[in-house]
Amino acid sequence: MTAATHPTPHRTETPAAGPAVTPARETTAAKATRYVLAYLRLALGWIFLWAFLDKLFGLGHGTPSANAWINGGSPTKGFLGKAVSGPFESFYHGFAGAAWADWLFMLGLAGIGVALIAGVGMRIAAVAGSVLLVAMWTAVLPPENNPFMDDHLVYAGVLIVLALTAAGDTLGLGKLWSKLSIVQRLPWLK
Repeated sequence: MTAATHPTPHRTETPAAGPAVTPARETTAAKATRYVLAYLRLALGWIFLWAFLDKLFGLGHGTPSANAWINGGSPTKGFLGKAVSGPFESFYHGFAGAAWADWLFMLGLAGIGVALIAGVGMRIAAVAGSVLLVAMWTAVLPPENNPFMDDHLVYAGVLIVLALTAAGDTLGLGKLWSKLSIVQRLPWLK
């Protein structure tokens, strides 16, 4: 009697936790892109925060000291009352200088600016910032130097890109923010 030997298949056993995954190395282009997006996030955050600070304290760049919010001035009265033109002029004139509009505008500027600089709440900042920027765009239709496009729409697009690419993770607190239990339960807070 002859014994036949049959090859037995090799069994590979994987650990209970699964195979070890080696993280992919980040390319130079990907790293540069992360840092460019972080720069854009910080720059736009500063634009919003500076507008808030200037209107609050009247630092003399866009808002004279006499018109500062802390000195009784209105952050919305000057622009919405005098500089608005186009098809929405009467709409914006209707609430220029209203206390609720001043508070909403200033809280929006501060909140968007702080969120962008910190790199947290990027989705909310992108939506709120885009709404504010598009509203400012509609206040001066048509734009001065182009039939329809101006920097407000470009900034709104950049805000959306920043939120979609998790730009708050680089040079920001986005990674820590994402680990908070409330943010994990409510991903729209990212």
